Amino acid sequence: MIRIKQELDHTFSFTLQSESGHNLLQSVPFSDKQKLEWTIATLKELILRHSSFERKTNYNGKFFFLLKDSDGKLIGNSMFYSSEAGMENGIKNIKTSITLLPDTIDL
Repeated sequence: MIRIKQELDHTFSFTLQSESGHNLLQSVPFSDKQKLEWTIATLKELILRHSSFERKTNYNGKFFFLLKDSDGKLIGNSMFYSSEAGMENGIKNIKTSITLLPDTIDL
């Protein structure tokens, strides 16, 4: 499920949630609603590319991943995971959640 939010500074962002309501991905802010809509429309294509997911570790040893578009620009980031296996499971969950999204989303 995708939740879209308009911020006080008039930017837009989205959160991708699992069926159980857990946040899987928080997007970067978009200044243009059309860019947000286009990005959401391309998610199903992006998850098929291994290069769309950049795996990282923060300074506390927590694992997370970044989702990038086909130009390498950041779309959003995941929550923090205590293990690499947890992060990989998060990527699997995000792919499943995006696959289950309807082809059109009312924004």
